[in-house]
Amino acid sequence: MKLTVIPERCSGCRLCELACSIKKFGVVNPKKAGVQVMIVYPAPIIRMPIFCHQCKDPKCAENCPVNAIFQEDGVVKINAEECIGCEQCMVSCPFGSIFTHEDIAAPYKCELCGGDPECVRVCPTKAIIYVPKHLIGQAQRMENVLKYAHMKQVEFFEQGEKKIIHYTAAEKKKEE
Repeated sequence: MKLTVIPERCSGCRLCELACSIKKFGVVNPKKAGVQVMIVYPAPIIRMPIFCHQCKDPKCAENCPVNAIFQEDGVVKINAEECIGCEQCMVSCPFGSIFTHEDIAAPYKCELCGGDPECVRVCPTKAIIYVPKHLIGQAQRMENVLKYAHMKQVEFFEQGEKKIIHYTAAEKKKEE
């Protein structure tokens, strides 16, 4: 299973941050959440929850000088007791999904709430979803396929000869 986001659905309500901070640290403080919603203005307004991608080969772990970052059952975790606070993990994360707070000794990140991510449960627009890995990218694949639905014909060359494929819907319109 993998946590993913559909940015177009995000309303920017930040309930995910609140739920995460309560679950992770027992406080209502969105700055202490393993998910942070980035909002970019002006138009187009973009709202994007940022969280750990649980990389198969995490750069954060690779660059930790004391090996305080490890994987357990596919979840990248930070051992706060071993962490020396150098923040190399934050610098090396390509997604910017490792966070710090002045009250917390070590950097922190999403650890999937033990397999039942709280952010997914509270998201009113279902912008954050927890799906099997093979479904990641399904929306993009579907969008690519649907682009063809608007096409009436496709031109291409086969062995130097120009050919045209007419789609059925276009052919029916011609007959009418």
